Amino acid sequence: MSENRGNGLTYGAAGVDIDAGNALVERIKPAAASTIRPGVMAGLGGFGALFDLKAAGFEDPVLVSATDGVGTKLRLAIDTGALDTVGIDLVAMCVNDLVCQGAEPLFFLDYFATGRLDVDAAAAVIEGIAEGCRMAGAALVGGETAEMPGMYDPEDFDLAGFAVGAMERAGALPRDVAAGDVLLGVSSSGLHSNGFSLVRRVAEAKRLGWDDAAPFATTGSAGGSLGAALLAPTRIYVRPALAAIATGGLHALAHITGGGLTENLPRVLPAGLGAEIDLDAWELPPVFGWLRAAGGIADAEMLKTFNCGIGLVAVAAPEAADAVAAAFLDAGDRVQRIGVIAPGAGVRYSGTL
Repeated sequence: MSENRGNGLTYGAAGVDIDAGNALVERIKPAAASTIRPGVMAGLGGFGALFDLKAAGFEDPVLVSATDGVGTKLRLAIDTGALDTVGIDLVAMCVNDLVCQGAEPLFFLDYFATGRLDVDAAAAVIEGIAEGCRMAGAALVGGETAEMPGMYDPEDFDLAGFAVGAMERAGALPRDVAAGDVLLGVSSSGLHSNGFSLVRRVAEAKRLGWDDAAPFATTGSAGGSLGAALLAPTRIYVRPALAAIATGGLHALAHITGGGLTENLPRVLPAGLGAEIDLDAWELPPVFGWLRAAGGIADAEMLKTFNCGIGLVAVAAPEAADAVAAAFLDAGDRVQRIGVIAPGAGVRYSGTL
């Protein structure tokens, strides 16, 4: 006599909705298709994505890869329900690193893991990823959506990204960094995606909710709420950075992420050279001034936790500094001369933040 399993357990009963996953794939196909670029051979739907470097125009390429997330900025996005820009942050954190190596971003994959798949929420995130890919000139060729009940709370999700770029073998950065090179600070669009654990602690100490009015001047934040101001998406520097590389006078790029200027700039400096930075060269944006005052945060801590208004530093030969700056100015970025390369080690500050 055979056992009757008609009322047996199913994957759906265990909390995993395969149909929702399929619906999400269909929903995001137009967004992914909008990112197609030369070199893409096959994208969504297969077991892997194919990319033709020769079709992308490379002759002697070296591949460059980067992976990252958006840290606890994701917690703020989930708590506010404002999910449309956190995907831009995810792309930015990866592709800005790639271009600092001298690489052009080619394609991007994402990993979205959740306790219960909400197709609308996931689609909002992934459509933001597609927007970031369009900004960077990269193709969104695939990803993974994992529904993991018991691992995450039903309303929570985690997000990670992986980008691959390429450069001609002779085009790697940094190169030829020398004493006397000019440091050009390219302005950030806000906090970007670092330091949010401290930001959340400051807001909690001040008894501020994300829907409360931002206690500092904001630019373009919907409704002027604190949450909207803090969620301003990370600036994607890829296109102007590639234009700056093409001038021939760019020696290095440093993406100012976790560790701030203090820890990121030395990553592009050769032994025996350091950076001298004039803190009076730019005005500290209001969000950072509020954090410093509200949290009683020392300047040294600010400079190694936040970007403090400088999202990218370009190191340029003195005679090429104007041309390098113009590449960013033409893209609408603000650029300041913030210092020079000098003998020594690490980052030395003058002036006041």
